[in-house]
Amino acid sequence: MTSLLEASGIALGTRLAPLDFVSAGGELVALVGPNGGGKTSLLRALARVEDAAGDMLIDGAALDGLGEARRRRLVAFLPASREIAWPIAVRDVIAMGLGASDAARVDELVGLFGLAPLADRSIGTLSTGERARALLARALAARPRLLLLDEPLSNLDPYWVLRTLELLRDAADGGATVMVALHDIGQVGKFDRLMLLEGGRVVGDGPPRALRERLGALFGVEATAGGWAISRG
Repeated sequence: MTSLLEASGIALGTRLAPLDFVSAGGELVALVGPNGGGKTSLLRALARVEDAAGDMLIDGAALDGLGEARRRRLVAFLPASREIAWPIAVRDVIAMGLGASDAARVDELVGLFGLAPLADRSIGTLSTGERARALLARALAARPRLLLLDEPLSNLDPYWVLRTLELLRDAADGGATVMVALHDIGQVGKFDRLMLLEGGRVVGDGPPRALRERLGALFGVEATAGGWAISRG
């Protein structure tokens, strides 16, 4: 059976060493590593927003060369930047993720992300956290098979961190592969798979529990009863 995502020899200049990646779908994947470790480079390489080396298939289709409509149904990329240059209403920003008129789907996402009071406001007038929710709604709009999300939990209130993780879990349970770059290592236990990146290379890939010690060593911290603390070893 063909995997949802099959990537081979994916590389991005000197920022990301060649790697292979396979996902059967239906999994929530955390990308974790120090600043400059390669998390964003991996997401950008898979999204093909830069001239990355290697081959990638999603649902058996090569992403390069696909038309915009098909591509939108297969993959969505959310960059870490929350800046929007245009004075466009939140509702219209979400609709951009669909590429077609679907008021019911937009209304659904407005409700899921608590954006009803903001739906007709220009996205530029929103707080960073509010913009983050609107842009994540846009990424989810077309129900893509592969979600590539760079720091989607940043700038969110605690409630929305937890709620966003629930919504991403729903997407994974629906069969998508959801790849999330994280800095908050306290959240990795909510993921199915953990990929550790350092120096542009994958240095660990597996269930979060199995990589707990390696994760701590990567950041110079250690697990405690209360979470994590600076390693004194």
